[in-house]
Amino acid sequence: MKRMLLVWVVATTAFLHPQGAGAGEPSRALPCPVDPRIPDALALVDPGEVRLEGWLGRRVESNRVQRLMEVDLDTLLAGYRRRPGEHPWIGEHIGKWLHAATLAWANSGDPALKTRLDHTVNELLRTQEPDGYLGTYDPGHRFGLYPGADWDVWSHKYNLIGLLTYHEYTGSEAALLACRRMGDLLVRTFPAEKSILKAGTHMGMAATSVLEPMVRLYRRTGDQRYLDFARYLVRAWEEPGGPRILSALLSHGRVDRTANGKAYEMLSNLVGLCELYRVTGDPDHLRAVLAAWEDIVERRLYVTGSASQGEHFRGDHELPNHEGAHVAETCVTVTWLQLNLQLLRLTGDARFARELERTLYNHLTAAQHPSGRTWCYFTPLEGHKAYGAVQHGVAGINCCASSGPRGLALAPMVTYGILHGAAREPVLTILTFESCRARLLLNGRELAVEQRSEFPLHGRSVLAFGLSEPVRFGLRIRAPEWADPVWVLVGGKPLEVRMAQGWVDVPARLWRSGDEVELRFRLGTQLVPGTYGNRGRSALCWGPFVMACDGGLNPGLPPLAALGWTVPMDGTCSYDGEGHLRLRTRALQGRDGQRVEAVLVPFADAGAGGGEYRVWLWGPEPGWQRRLSLLLGGRESRSRPGNQPGSIVDGNPDSIVVTYDGAKADEDWYAVELPRPARISRVVFRHGRTFHDGGWFDVTEGKPRVQIRRIPDGPWETVARLDSYPAASATDAAGLRPGEGFEVRFSNAIEAVAVRVIGRPACGDNPAQSFSSCAELEAYAD
Repeated sequence: MKRMLLVWVVATTAFLHPQGAGAGEPSRALPCPVDPRIPDALALVDPGEVRLEGWLGRRVESNRVQRLMEVDLDTLLAGYRRRPGEHPWIGEHIGKWLHAATLAWANSGDPALKTRLDHTVNELLRTQEPDGYLGTYDPGHRFGLYPGADWDVWSHKYNLIGLLTYHEYTGSEAALLACRRMGDLLVRTFPAEKSILKAGTHMGMAATSVLEPMVRLYRRTGDQRYLDFARYLVRAWEEPGGPRILSALLSHGRVDRTANGKAYEMLSNLVGLCELYRVTGDPDHLRAVLAAWEDIVERRLYVTGSASQGEHFRGDHELPNHEGAHVAETCVTVTWLQLNLQLLRLTGDARFARELERTLYNHLTAAQHPSGRTWCYFTPLEGHKAYGAVQHGVAGINCCASSGPRGLALAPMVTYGILHGAAREPVLTILTFESCRARLLLNGRELAVEQRSEFPLHGRSVLAFGLSEPVRFGLRIRAPEWADPVWVLVGGKPLEVRMAQGWVDVPARLWRSGDEVELRFRLGTQLVPGTYGNRGRSALCWGPFVMACDGGLNPGLPPLAALGWTVPMDGTCSYDGEGHLRLRTRALQGRDGQRVEAVLVPFADAGAGGGEYRVWLWGPEPGWQRRLSLLLGGRESRSRPGNQPGSIVDGNPDSIVVTYDGAKADEDWYAVELPRPARISRVVFRHGRTFHDGGWFDVTEGKPRVQIRRIPDGPWETVARLDSYPAASATDAAGLRPGEGFEVRFSNAIEAVAVRVIGRPACGDNPAQSFSSCAELEAYAD
């Protein structure tokens, strides 16, 4: 009896008083006055009811301590204190910070963060105008598509989200009143004075995404006008020139053919549509969202759990990996996370939990620097990460650096929940294998649950329950594919369970304080074969982590573009001295077939030191080496150094070099010296990029020539011309496309130690100079 009581006391008090200097009491959200018509199938744990630890918990903590507590809030408030702000969307940042910081305070009880929150809310509310306006534009440039003033409703949306969240966790009537005044202003303005499509970029989607907080405002106040306005927003989609989000998705279900394909704004509207479905029950709303979700997962989702290139949804399976493709805007990653949270709550379907896990352990945390201080705007699957990108002269303050912390502040919700359904007894749902503890209400009785886990090093964890009296409930444990099979044991003996579409169900039974449940699951390496653009390559996973090879952690490795997998796979994971996850493996080989030992890291940690990294490597099918250019990793040179930092032997056609130096030249060349003689059957030159003032070869006096050296430092010998190169002139690039390749084949293989392409540079619209560019120079044996 003493032991059972001790378990209960430890489980509850450890949660109520989390470790850390100055830690205070976490806070639960206030009940919502208006009940939904469609209750959530799975009630996820409130951030104020849970403490997430382990690998993901450390990322959540660093987000609070190193980002939310350190952001310069005066910079975020400046556009409100002195209108107009310094750029059109400066107004979105403070609302995003309020949302993330409120959730982080509710989760941690950090009194210093609460003080910061209270001060910031007071400062923001002081800037609200008598008519309710809380934006950053001058009076003559509000709620329209004016030059430099076209994101007004968007900024109000984020202020509504931030202040509503603050009210829900603090009970602040001042914050709720400010939201009502904003809502009233929107209701008076649209559509009475103009269509809301006339106040939002991207075919109006930026403005209509205010749908989410307007539904929340209705549920918080019961004011029918806000619900009517939300319905108007959906109707506005179908106006002439509108994005037609609902009808398009119900018709063809393709996000790339809906509106202009802008991913962030479209997903924001879909999150709002989930909120509207919750209160109206209109089945078309959920059908449209599910059609979009299925299209993204099937055709537009990276293996790392995000989407978009250049901020848009692109064509089917168009998923480039490199930096120049502007992969996976962090705003898109976070809004994708929000959409899956909505769908998991509404349906209780494990497939949405799968996508939440994929995103949290990979693309979201990959965008965050492991220190927690900075974020990436785009996060490629190969190359380098650009943390803390400067926008409008301010380092680390951009839409993505403000969005990323919101995603991590939501992560504690993806731990536990209560499943509602036909069963009389409640079902405690376990969504994670991370160490975490929580307190929940089961039929009005409080349950303390703690998971002590060996994840991510070993596949074992223990659930311990603390109860003031025995309670009967069932268990539902998420069983991801990477963990299958999942075993459930009590007292060392397996329990009778039922597998159900991604879940392990344990029938309801009477649980007492001190009862423990052991979970055992598979945890190891697994190869994911590449498809479409990654055909012939594979990615390696460790549990939910997509791993990457980081050149900065592996000095002496062959070029990453020339690395491949071999089988059988091997490797064990451990933490290094700084607490970073590392996988040591000998499952890699160079193009010479020799196995090499390497340290792999989660994609989330790759590139943190500034080095090059890569997720997709060649193989393991035999013969992959034949696909590689013989020049990969060779010593490159060119006639003039230029001003682009790329490479022509890195396997990345988006990484370019140029010979621009502001001067004219009669000839430019690009050369690569091989480490040893090789027999070459074909050479490929890939055009870099066309600029207004040059960047290509002028062929009016002859096509570019292919030359070789047969011995080191020997004479250059012309062996062919690039006859397929277009008829470009000094001022006309003849339609050259970035990365476009031009090949020459030799009837008999040529032995060489160096290769170069030489030609006359073009001047474009500036005859005072000339230059050329190159993306890759390649040579092959067959």
